Amino acid sequence: MTDADQSRFGEQIADSVESFLLALRAIAREGNGAQAISLLLLEISQVLLAGARLGAQTDFTPREEFQPDVGPEADIDELRLRLAEMLEDVDAYTFVFDPYIPELVESRLSDDLASIAIDLENGLRHFRGGNVDEALWWWQFSYVNNWGNLAGAALNALLTVVAHDRFDTDFEADADAVAVADEMLEDAPAARP
Repeated sequence: MTDADQSRFGEQIADSVESFLLALRAIAREGNGAQAISLLLLEISQVLLAGARLGAQTDFTPREEFQPDVGPEADIDELRLRLAEMLEDVDAYTFVFDPYIPELVESRLSDDLASIAIDLENGLRHFRGGNVDEALWWWQFSYVNNWGNLAGAALNALLTVVAHDRFDTDFEADADAVAVADEMLEDAPAARP
C-alpha cells in the first residue's frame, strides 16, 4: 500500500470511527430504549465493516516503538451510565469470547460499547494528531484483540433481542429481560423498505 493509499484508507476508517462515536453518543443522549436496539444494531454493523477492512490488511507498523502520548482518554463514564440506564434489563448478557476455547463470559452491553468507544477514540486521537500510521496500527491491533470481538458479541445480543421480538422465538433468558426487550421494541418506529 502506497503512502497515498494508506492515507486515504486511514481517512475512510477515521470517518467510520467518528460516525460510530457520534451516533453512540447521540443514542445514549436520546435515551430512547425503543429506538436504541435497532440503531445500535445498525451502528455496530457499520463499524464492524471498518474493522473487517482493517483485519484484512497486512499488519500496519507504527513509526515508533512506543505509542506517542495523545493526551488523556475521553471520559466515557456518563456514556456508559446512560446506556446502562436505557438498556436496563437487556444490558446483561453472556457470550463466548474465544470459540476455540469455549468459556462463557458474562458482560454488559453498556460496558462493552464503552470499551469499544475507548479503543476507537484512542486511534482517532492519533489520526487527528496527524499520525496515520499509529492510528491504523492501533485500530487494527485493538480490533483483533478487543473491540472486534466485543462488537461481534454485542451485535449478536442485540440481534437476539430483535429476533425474539420479530419471531417470538424461545430462548432461555430471564422473563423480565424478555418483557423489557418486547416493550422497548414495541414502540420502535418501523423500518422503511
